[in-house]
Amino acid sequence: MTDTFPRARTAIAGLATFGIGETPGYSSMELTAQAALLAVADAGLTLADVDALFICQPDDFFAGLSFAEYLGLQPRYTDNNRTGGSAFMSHMAVAAMMLEAGYIDCALIAYGSNQRSNGGKLATKITNNQWDAPYAPIFPLTGYALAAARHMHEYGTTREDLAAVALAARAWAQTNPEAFAKGPLTLEECLSARMISTPISVRDCCLVTDGAAAIVMTRTSRARDLAKPAVPLLGAAAATWWNSIAQAKDVTVTAARESGARAMAMAGVSPSDIRTAQLYDAFTINTILFLEDLGFCPKGEGGRFVSSGAIAPGGSLPVNTNGGGLSCCHPGMYGLFAVIEAARQIRGEAANQLSGVDVALAHGNGGTLSSQATVVLGSLATL
Repeated sequence: MTDTFPRARTAIAGLATFGIGETPGYSSMELTAQAALLAVADAGLTLADVDALFICQPDDFFAGLSFAEYLGLQPRYTDNNRTGGSAFMSHMAVAAMMLEAGYIDCALIAYGSNQRSNGGKLATKITNNQWDAPYAPIFPLTGYALAAARHMHEYGTTREDLAAVALAARAWAQTNPEAFAKGPLTLEECLSARMISTPISVRDCCLVTDGAAAIVMTRTSRARDLAKPAVPLLGAAAATWWNSIAQAKDVTVTAARESGARAMAMAGVSPSDIRTAQLYDAFTINTILFLEDLGFCPKGEGGRFVSSGAIAPGGSLPVNTNGGGLSCCHPGMYGLFAVIEAARQIRGEAANQLSGVDVALAHGNGGTLSSQATVVLGSLATL
């Protein structure tokens, strides 16, 4: 089967975040709606222009219906894909093809969560898998610890390598006003941090924050005449290899190998063409695995790659330039925030703005390394 995709014929026309950090007094839907309104305004449009809604809320299985009702819209199409943090990249792929087909004209993709102010936690007991439950794993953390331990065993990856991911994220966050976690973080603090599920410690885990994000997509021919620079979608692909990580043939290899290769092929780019990568770093091992599986370094070399300083400020491949899920925000799911940081870099609006960003990649992850989705964004210069 050959992938077909409307390369660069659709684009992000508006984007916004809202309430990152701790925002008491807001429900998840109220946060989402605020980000949505800001994104629509950012594009120079109104809610009347929106005819399709895409959403994946943490606490509402009927979020597509609730979102339409809350905004007072009667959209032609709603989608409530629940693949976790990868859902939003998948939303973009569906929206792009629907826009290209003329089925819709303007898509609003949004997410929000009050996880922190509502007392939420990062880890829970697993209840949705009868095969894993008897072993009492911590969901989702134990699955990531399993992948990290195996990567260490097979490739010599160290806890210092994992710490390098956290340190790079914190370095980026220091100069991002929107980032929730700031202040010094040392290697010694990472290595001495409380262990949760060996070899994953507190410092290897993402934040628990509030926050919302939204983007507006329309056809590039329209977006280029709107209020902000259009950010064309060059490629988008998703892949799912398992639900429970216990079903993985090799826990050191994820479906990002497939989604990334397909998205880059659609975009007509290779890893060397990508100026910055925004990766779903729910845990430090994620960044290492995704760097390998997306082709930025060979399998097994991810630990040494991050420890070389490559992903930190001044490195050869700036990664998670907003601070990522480890130091900027992680309100239950991070995927849409990665997309927005990639788009901001292309627009020239990022807090830690890089020079010459014409191609950026954003990658989402859902479940226990279960669902992977990759998007490649470009500037108008890539058309």
